[in-house]
Amino acid sequence: METGYQYRKRRVALDRSREFRLGEGKISAYASVALGLLCLLAVLAYRYPAYLTTIELRQAYDAEFLQQILKYGMYFSLFLGALTFVLNRHKRLGACGIGLTLTGFALGGYDIPVGPVEPVRMSLGVDWLILAFLGSVGVFMTLEKLFPKYRNQVILRSEWGLDLFYFCFNHLMISAILIYANFHASHFHWALSESVQTTVQSMPVWLQVVLIVLCADFVLYWEHRLYHEVRGLWPVHAVHHSVEQMDWLAGSRGHFVQVFSERAMVMIPLYLLGADKAALDIYVTFAALQAVLIHSNVNLRFGPLKYLLVTPQFHHWHHSSEKPAIDTNYSAHTVIFDRLFNTYHMPDKHWPAEYGTTVRLPRGFVGQLFYPLRKWLQP
Repeated sequence: METGYQYRKRRVALDRSREFRLGEGKISAYASVALGLLCLLAVLAYRYPAYLTTIELRQAYDAEFLQQILKYGMYFSLFLGALTFVLNRHKRLGACGIGLTLTGFALGGYDIPVGPVEPVRMSLGVDWLILAFLGSVGVFMTLEKLFPKYRNQVILRSEWGLDLFYFCFNHLMISAILIYANFHASHFHWALSESVQTTVQSMPVWLQVVLIVLCADFVLYWEHRLYHEVRGLWPVHAVHHSVEQMDWLAGSRGHFVQVFSERAMVMIPLYLLGADKAALDIYVTFAALQAVLIHSNVNLRFGPLKYLLVTPQFHHWHHSSEKPAIDTNYSAHTVIFDRLFNTYHMPDKHWPAEYGTTVRLPRGFVGQLFYPLRKWLQP
């Protein structure tokens, strides 16, 4: 930790033009559109499950039960859309939400028969997108409103649409990511050890989870560090660091090269350990929740856990563009490896004043997509 640095307090001005306020119709309008679009996607997923749902996720949920949730979602979208006309505000968005929902009804609504699905190798993860979005909004947006770090930061903050696009793209590509990650991990079959896997499987599930977390964290630490410290890799990872306001959506921003490589690299220790499915499921759930939480705009007190696990304060410093924080806090799950390899930065009483990259990146998806190529071709 750099001594003598003058830490500053971050100032966030309230953008009233983007703020949600009760009674103005904006909340009901956006909620109607969001629900209408999600319901339409769900209807399409029920109609074309082989191409729009993921095999792994289908095995984990009750499709008929979720149809009942879909039913209430569709009617609620219509109600919220109609409410914009009652309030006489944001009626175009309300009409859009109603139109999306009625299109869903026209395509079969919540009565499409559920049956066996013929699996295909490649599909879009529409079901994963819907469930992840509803879960993230329900959990993390609620936490951000109840325990905000920056109270004036609005939900529709600058570039929220860009990060929502990244969120959708990365979740829809889940099948391709898993196929690539499994294919990559299979190249390490020469390193498989039956005795190691037998030993791991003989452990209690909780101990298997701890082992998985540590091994995955070790791999992710060094992959993350390479992205920062190898000049040719940084332009790819810089896309993730271009976020200048942190919230639950911010962690979704990432170049597809990084997204695919991270999933592929973390699959190697999981593949080699051969842990029980229950332990793997716990790890995947823990990793997914932590990845969203550490980017969130929350000011939760973690007590002694912050000296063991990666928390929002710790990871926010990783995203800071302030000098003492640059190239620090690489760990994904625990702070152990940052402490071991001298890359730990965690001033207890301070949070970052500035986020983003020291050199500003393009602000659109296409510009960020080709940013690494442009940097590589520069003389």
